[in-house]
Amino acid sequence: MFNVQIVLFDGFDLLDALAPYEVFCAAEMFADCEMHVELVTAEGPRRVPSGMSGLPIEASGRLNPTRKGVILVPGASGKLEGEGPDAVPNLLARAADTELTAKLKQALGLSDVVVAAVCGGSLVLAMGGLLEGRPAVTHHLGMDVLGATGAVPVRARVVDDGNLITGGGITSGLDIALYLVDRELGPRIAHAVEQLFEYERRGTVWRNSGMALRQDQPQAADEEADLGHSATNNSVRSSIFDGEWDTSIATPIGKLAVRLLIETNNGVIRGTAAQGGEISPFIDPVIQGNRLTWSQQVTRPMRLNLIFEVTVNGDLMTGTAKAGILPASKLTGQRL
Repeated sequence: MFNVQIVLFDGFDLLDALAPYEVFCAAEMFADCEMHVELVTAEGPRRVPSGMSGLPIEASGRLNPTRKGVILVPGASGKLEGEGPDAVPNLLARAADTELTAKLKQALGLSDVVVAAVCGGSLVLAMGGLLEGRPAVTHHLGMDVLGATGAVPVRARVVDDGNLITGGGITSGLDIALYLVDRELGPRIAHAVEQLFEYERRGTVWRNSGMALRQDQPQAADEEADLGHSATNNSVRSSIFDGEWDTSIATPIGKLAVRLLIETNNGVIRGTAAQGGEISPFIDPVIQGNRLTWSQQVTRPMRLNLIFEVTVNGDLMTGTAKAGILPASKLTGQRL
């Protein structure tokens, strides 16, 4: 039995989910094995409103993370920007903030389950902290956000990382599904489906194998040298940012209290952020004039690497925290 579970959530993108559904159903006609393709949700059978138009689709089952086969997660469809409930980043964040994340984590820990994600589906996994350190791709508009979650962004149509398969833009759902049919059932079945659909897979599937690119090492060394040069040129003997700061970050889903500790030693500025009992260091802090910027890994309300940019006026701090296309969050603080 070859099982495929396609996960729906409120605001999911129709093409992300239904294009792979049709590919797998077509493969069932050609394959000499029993297949079961099902639309599911993390909560169980229900009518699920899709994104934009809200067209409801019936999910017939509950996601079983231990069932051998493929679990496919689509992205969301909605407004690309803004902070409203129908904005794509918020739809994805709400999906990640359900029991779906725990079930996908369980599935990724099993050797006989493959988790696939189409378009923004990769961000659902990433926002749940499931892609840290793993090569992946998403829609080109979300690649910065993907990197901010700790994943390793790869600009390819389809990325194969063993039990994790991710795809780029919306139509890449066809390519992911055909690739999985090829990988799991063989090229003859995949070719038959391609002929039926009059569609051929696009792009080269990226895998972390084979010979390394010749320019990889020199590029990395150059980037490190540039970072070191920038930090040296912008470091100062003391700074107006030194001290302990009680700050608040206003995100679209609520305010976060963060305690910042900033100090300058031997001309190098360092800082830490404490949030909910967790303490993490600033990454690459740089002062440019009266502006301080740094990267910061946070785990709440989701796992992200944020870019902070702040200024100080006396004992008051103001600025923003941003990750890719996600709306910037306003930061305000006071020195203690």
